[in-house]
Amino acid sequence: MHRSSDKTWRPERPPQAGSLPHILLLTVLFCLALHAADRADFIWTARYVVTMDAQHRVIDNGAVAVLGSHIVAVDTRANIDRRFTTAHRLDRGDAVIIPGLINTHTHAAMSLFRGIADDMVLQDWLEKFIFPAEARNVTPDFVLWGTRLACLEMMLGGTTTFTDMYYFEDRVAEGAKEAGMRGVLGETIIGFPVPDAKTPRDSLAWTEQYIQRYHDDPLVTPAVAPHALYTNSEATLKASRALANKYSVPLVIHLSETPRDSDQTMKEHGLRAVPWLDSIGLFNGRTVAAHAVQVDENDMAILRRDNVGVAHCPSSNMKLASGIAPVTRMLALGINVGLGPDGPAGSNNDFDMMEEMNLAADLQKVATGDPRSVPAEQALAMATINGARVIGRERDLGSLEPGKLADMVVIRLDQPHAVPLYNIYSQLVYALKASDVRDVMVNGRAIVSDAHSLTLDEGVILTKAREYRRSVQQSLSH
Repeated sequence: MHRSSDKTWRPERPPQAGSLPHILLLTVLFCLALHAADRADFIWTARYVVTMDAQHRVIDNGAVAVLGSHIVAVDTRANIDRRFTTAHRLDRGDAVIIPGLINTHTHAAMSLFRGIADDMVLQDWLEKFIFPAEARNVTPDFVLWGTRLACLEMMLGGTTTFTDMYYFEDRVAEGAKEAGMRGVLGETIIGFPVPDAKTPRDSLAWTEQYIQRYHDDPLVTPAVAPHALYTNSEATLKASRALANKYSVPLVIHLSETPRDSDQTMKEHGLRAVPWLDSIGLFNGRTVAAHAVQVDENDMAILRRDNVGVAHCPSSNMKLASGIAPVTRMLALGINVGLGPDGPAGSNNDFDMMEEMNLAADLQKVATGDPRSVPAEQALAMATINGARVIGRERDLGSLEPGKLADMVVIRLDQPHAVPLYNIYSQLVYALKASDVRDVMVNGRAIVSDAHSLTLDEGVILTKAREYRRSVQQSLSH
């Protein structure tokens, strides 16, 4: 550097604190640091993050970073904080973050029939109470309000995705989207007049329009839902499969819940239910089979070969005395088994997936005589990543991993029944409750905060549900 001969050169002094040059320097440095860090829309932290990824990592003092609808990082809080900046942060020091719970079988709108008839066999419950009550009460508005009530209960209990089968399924879709929940929502196809169709042909035509409407929806996956083997003809079952395959959507069906399915096909075709349905091609495409209680080794081999997802509903199967599904054997064979509460009104009176995890683990221990059957970690997998496999969404749901959709739940660990804590899987399945859920996110959007819905008006929904109770009761008294 050239220096004048009459002056001694000295290095320039740094800007003094508080001076304009100092403030400008800090601004530049902050902007450079901000530019160097990745941006996240949300960062959620907790004492534990249970990922349910391929390694089933549990991260102590963990964090999840979300950008848009997707997870961008899952790591320790320290590493996430070094890498990301965010304007929306949720720090839950004494809590656990888990993937959103995936309900693989339910009937959401039947929440308005909760407790209408209990303590009876399935066929009496259906034929003497449910079918008549539906004929007299089910309308599009009934379905919408029933779905709102169900979604409120599900979201507050940590369910982020539910698989549904009912009538006016477009209103179920409307209610799910209002709640901000994700759904695989199947329109019921059944062989007698029902509230939204007089014939199976009418149902199939309506279902095709419904599928076209929601085919590319970010939250709703439309599905075709033939009610059961015993309520549909062979032609209707084949038409249902063809419609599902035409649009590459799932088919949802009740399967072998009681001996009735196999009794019918043995009498008519000389085959049990599963082999007969296989013979007509019903499993040639994504299929979610609810219950699968009355299945044998040959049945399970077919389900495994055809990659049929099974929705295990322990509380429903117990309440209706349908039997105990051989879940331990199914899992050993590699069948994808998820969990579902079924629906209120007799088969089960709530939508509590935390309860289903507990019952699934305990019931298999009783059935096999082996306390090692369905350990806690496996029960949680059934409610998360296995559930995602059942509905064909394991690539983007069911675990907390970068690139997957941001569906996650915060569960508190500071209640008496949560202390002390030695094993987080044990605590989640055998001790924690749906009421311990504190925060819920679906698709990168917070829908529950501090155990309150951010999307649904609880007071209005409960008031409307009580009004429907009076009208339903009056309809059954005539």
